[in-house]
Amino acid sequence: MSEKILNAFTVDFEDWYQGIELDPQGWDACEDRLAVGTCRLLDLLAEAGVRATFFILGAAAEKAPDLVKEIAAQGHEIGTHGYSHEFVYRLGREKFRADIERSLEVLAGLVSAPVRGHRAPYFSITPGCEWAFDELAACGLTYDSSVFPVRNYRYGDPSAPRWLHERAPGIQELPPSTWSWAGRNVPVAGGAYFRIFPYTLTRLGLQQANTAGQPAVFYIHPWELDPEHPRVPVPRRVAVTHYWNLRATVPRLRRLLADMPFASAFDVIETCSAGRHDRVGQVPESTTG
Repeated sequence: MSEKILNAFTVDFEDWYQGIELDPQGWDACEDRLAVGTCRLLDLLAEAGVRATFFILGAAAEKAPDLVKEIAAQGHEIGTHGYSHEFVYRLGREKFRADIERSLEVLAGLVSAPVRGHRAPYFSITPGCEWAFDELAACGLTYDSSVFPVRNYRYGDPSAPRWLHERAPGIQELPPSTWSWAGRNVPVAGGAYFRIFPYTLTRLGLQQANTAGQPAVFYIHPWELDPEHPRVPVPRRVAVTHYWNLRATVPRLRRLLADMPFASAFDVIETCSAGRHDRVGQVPESTTG
């Protein structure tokens, strides 16, 4: 039995303009560059022998259907990132259900494997949106990875559990990883945090989960591997989190993939649920990425 813990490598599949809070009415005027970062990421994952989870935005899939098919053909898990990239707490229950159903309809036309997992845009399942889990279950999904146990101006629930747990009947929650320091949960496991903080802090945060016998959860966006994508005027806070240190993404990802074992979110959850370990997340030598 290996002492290594299998960790989840997850991707929020969206183009650069879809996650920066630009008016969706203007998306068609933006340069499409999703293939640039995605192909770089697929090459890195293939180099490391890792199969990841791609949470696919429905609107992005409609513009790049062949890219979604290629992701699936390379053995990566396909999950849903919703359709419109709107905050869950702004959609409300009825529109959220419709948004998920629309995304699943798009994905069903592109991939044959069942879609089991969901990640909300901006991690926006927050306190008061607990109804979202019932809607996910009703749509046939079995897990979520949206509840970030931190405090952020757009998302988060610092009181939420840090580890894999059953959030609602039929729905497992696999939270993005945090580093517990001085009584606070520090977000270090992906996105802007991966680029802004020193690499060592990300590794420490993920290893802290493993030391506790838990799988870590990392996330990234394809546009973070494309430092040449267009720069547009946005509020300073958004500009910092979106554009800062993009050129560090590829070398840091290559280092991370060499430092820790990763697999898809579904495989990590299955490993934990099947009890193929002495500790939660510990995997046998025969398990592959």
